[in-house]
Amino acid sequence: MKTLSEPYPPMIIWNCRVCGLGYDESPWGVDDRTPDFTFCECCGAEFGYNDYSPESARRHRANWLEGGASWHYPNLKPLDWRLEPQLTFIPDRYR
Repeated sequence: MKTLSEPYPPMIIWNCRVCGLGYDESPWGVDDRTPDFTFCECCGAEFGYNDYSPESARRHRANWLEGGASWHYPNLKPLDWRLEPQLTFIPDRYR
């Protein structure tokens, strides 16, 4: 999966339910019901576990924000990354 952090970002088709990071494919599969249990590069949510419901996504987000919102894979964090704009891309149902 590629994210917005790459030099030429691909078309975003899915955003993390916890932090809003954009991806070029869904870790929940084409049916949006079959998670691959990988981790979000930014917030570290395990797709299919930490974001299986709006409540679980909110809980993980609160813990992540409380802990300082650090990147799960810091080497992938864009130099110009800003938290607030990214959070606006969280799908409405999971806000």
